[in-house]
Amino acid sequence: MDAPWSIRIARPADAPAIWRLERRTFGDPWSEASFRDAIRWPGSLVLVAELGTELAGYVVGREMAGIAEVLNLAVAESFRRRGLARHLLGEALGRLRRRGALEVYLEVRASNAPAQALYAAAGFVEVGRRAGYYRNPVEDALVLRYLAPASEGGVGGAI
Repeated sequence: MDAPWSIRIARPADAPAIWRLERRTFGDPWSEASFRDAIRWPGSLVLVAELGTELAGYVVGREMAGIAEVLNLAVAESFRRRGLARHLLGEALGRLRRRGALEVYLEVRASNAPAQALYAAAGFVEVGRRAGYYRNPVEDALVLRYLAPASEGGVGGAI
């Protein structure tokens, strides 16, 4: 069965809706200008998921010289627990791999067990911790890494 949403590359006109979702989701949100910049920067990847004309979620990543980062991922509350975050992450990882990324990093709040489970299921493993990384509220970040499987040109699957 097809997913009820569509995933596409974000356009500059999407920045206000992405920012509104960001503000509802995170205690220390990015600015709308930061999203506009990410959408325009050639090394970045900003994907949005829509159901009809409604923004259901987004993911922001970037790739440079074979290393990528997932910088941000959010799903609107009314769309959570339907597999959308998994689809957004999978689409972002696939596109980053096609751009040449052999490894992908991200930070996640130490208390965010649902996000940690999502990333672990995708093949991310913890490789470090950043004390006091998040500001509102102050909290440590776990640093996670994903290695593209050897069959996809990576250096060898999950560690």
